Amino acid sequence: MKASAFDYVRPPDLAGVLDMLRQFSGAKLIAGGQSLLPLLNLRLARPTLLIDIGRTEALRAIEDRGTHVRIGAAVTHAELEDCLIPDCPMLRTVAGGIAYRAIRNRGTVGGSLAHADPAADWPLAMAALGATVVVEGKAGHRRLPADGFMLGAFQTRLEEDELVVAVDVPKLSPDARYGYYKFCRKTGEFPEASAAAVFDPFSRTARLYLGALSGPPQPLHDLAATIARQGLAAIADVAIADAVDRVAAGDSIERRMRCAAVTRALKEVFAE
Repeated sequence: MKASAFDYVRPPDLAGVLDMLRQFSGAKLIAGGQSLLPLLNLRLARPTLLIDIGRTEALRAIEDRGTHVRIGAAVTHAELEDCLIPDCPMLRTVAGGIAYRAIRNRGTVGGSLAHADPAADWPLAMAALGATVVVEGKAGHRRLPADGFMLGAFQTRLEEDELVVAVDVPKLSPDARYGYYKFCRKTGEFPEASAAAVFDPFSRTARLYLGALSGPPQPLHDLAATIARQGLAAIADVAIADAVDRVAAGDSIERRMRCAAVTRALKEVFAE
């Protein structure tokens, strides 16, 4: 199939993008287009106007902001994969495992968060990192925790006239450790199960999230707190199974994959 007819604009700056969003209620934003273009061709999305933000300079920067790193919404997965950020090494790990290089060359961090696919990497990783999603719209500037930004499958807290402009990722201390693991049928596919863990003794951070569910990533707060106190010895099959069962229903195969993803992410944290 082919997309239904639409108009296309590329505003010169962020102010122009926001102005177009205010004027046209049927508009859709496009940056990398890796999710939107298939939807257009299948006519599952029929916008009257496409607003191209892929080259908007205000959305393209990676900045050191002291306590955190700001990643522009139009920064691609490949740019994060190729960029060594010493205080946020998990970003490079996650980016390098997304789909294929051709996809990573076009897909964007902000696009992934705004699209809110339950199996996507960035909603899970940013929640585990304690990131903040920065959005702009008619009502002005808002900062929303990545944990909670996604409301459900393909649903977020974004209003109709808002867009993601950046993500602020807190820096980790030199003693911080992280783990990220996902089960895929083959390399490049969306995962059947995924998990992310971040432990930083300096900031007293202990975060553990389960992803690839029917909705948003789910935190395993109690298990993370126990492991932060007790270390490797607390990684027990029964404790992990109990934590997974509390946040996700599924058949025995799904349960086993989810438990294994959590276990492997945690073991990456404590790997020598």
